[in-house]
Amino acid sequence: MTIEEIRAELFRLQDPHYRALQAKLIPTVDPKRMIGVRTPALRSLAKTLAKDPETALFLADLPHAYFDEDQLHAFLLSELKDFDRCLGEVERFLPYIDNWATSDQLSPKSFKKRKQALLPAIKGWLKSGHVYTVRFGIGMLMQHYLSEAFDPVYPAWVADIRSEEYYVNMMRAWYFATALAKQYEAALPYLQKRRLDPWTHNKAIQKAVESFRIPAERKDYLKTLRVRSR
Repeated sequence: MTIEEIRAELFRLQDPHYRALQAKLIPTVDPKRMIGVRTPALRSLAKTLAKDPETALFLADLPHAYFDEDQLHAFLLSELKDFDRCLGEVERFLPYIDNWATSDQLSPKSFKKRKQALLPAIKGWLKSGHVYTVRFGIGMLMQHYLSEAFDPVYPAWVADIRSEEYYVNMMRAWYFATALAKQYEAALPYLQKRRLDPWTHNKAIQKAVESFRIPAERKDYLKTLRVRSR
């Protein structure tokens, strides 16, 4: 499919009610850039387009005019099987991401098997001045490095990030809430020693307390670690 045909297909899949909902949930995107295509339809289209050589032209056509094209782009990259090509495409796409949804939907399958090779890129993303690149880097650490690939140094990378951006600090909080579920003994000292800013500290505790993966007795203790925000 050509770029024009892809856009036409997106408009064919448009759901006006979903578009209105997205506009409320993703305030950093101009509603005029939203078509309103539901996520399952985008995923399905991405799987079809992944087999089409012409899709490379769509991936090269940055920046995209529509949010839904950014979403489709993220799903297409998530389908790429070649790690090196995928990493290069992700690096090229990240500066154009302008919202939490696209950042969070970008989840390349090829990254799962090349975790050591991915780490240098993650370190670079965490130091980026671009909000959603930093958010993506934290998300990759949370997704791939809190189980068998965990290293105690990784929470320090996230704790050391200093940002006034809501969408960065919310992801930092999600990271530590998830770490408390998966790597409790390693994550807990960051709260006990107040290594995080007060807002992120308290939000991490809130998310951990809401989690079904953390035992009640640990939740009770975490509640005692809340701090006063300024």
